[in-house]
Amino acid sequence: QVQLVESGGGLVQAGGSLTLSCAEASGRTFSNYAMGWFRQAPGKEREFVGAIKWSGRSPLYADPVKGRFTMSIDNAKNTVYLQMNSLKPEDTAVYYCAARYLTIATMTNAYHYWGQGTQVTVSS
Repeated sequence: QVQLVESGGGLVQAGGSLTLSCAEASGRTFSNYAMGWFRQAPGKEREFVGAIKWSGRSPLYADPVKGRFTMSIDNAKNTVYLQMNSLKPEDTAVYYCAARYLTIATMTNAYHYWGQGTQVTVSS
């Protein structure tokens, strides 16, 4: 069973940076998986942030974060990262990582495995 554990959330001022981590805790390798990042703000639906193949190829970003957020993979640590720069108050949300087999996708229901989420709060 895939177990995803996010970390790295917190409180940051607008314009600041945070890096979120998503580690696979059960020891399973992710070589044939694609990883997605999503976020959910209070009262809103969960939305797509970005997705990347475990090979590091084909990164895809949602328009609101393009140019500010960057995903990366550390195969040795079985961990995917979301580097968030130039943060805005509207980036405030619970951030989730998710995994699915092979191909990236933007829809939440396309992902089979989810982490517990980590809170990111950006103050103005």
